[in-house]
Amino acid sequence: MPLIHKEGKDTIIFASKEDHATPSKIDLPEPEPSPGLLLPNGEINWNCPCLGGMATGPCGVEFREAFSCFHYSTADPKGSDCYEAFKTMQMCMTQYPALYGSKDTNLDEFDEDMDSEE
Repeated sequence: MPLIHKEGKDTIIFASKEDHATPSKIDLPEPEPSPGLLLPNGEINWNCPCLGGMATGPCGVEFREAFSCFHYSTADPKGSDCYEAFKTMQMCMTQYPALYGSKDTNLDEFDEDMDSEE
């Protein structure tokens, strides 16, 4: 039988080789399946780790608006109707270079790239 010692909020358990030799009797619950990027109802799962926390950062609102626009876009090419939302997000991100990258991002080049793709 393991020796259990409590120190404040901590519980310390000392187990012997014999304690480890017997199989565990604890039944763990089945892990809940991760819904991924889309929830079963088709909505975007903003808590998905695949978004890398972008939906909750200082530009989270702008990111969610741009990402939603792209995801639900029916334009051809997809997302071409989301230019303003992505530009707003990019402008926000340039205010946080330590978090989102270089402050040297040139929005004029972004405009030129978007114009050349049209």
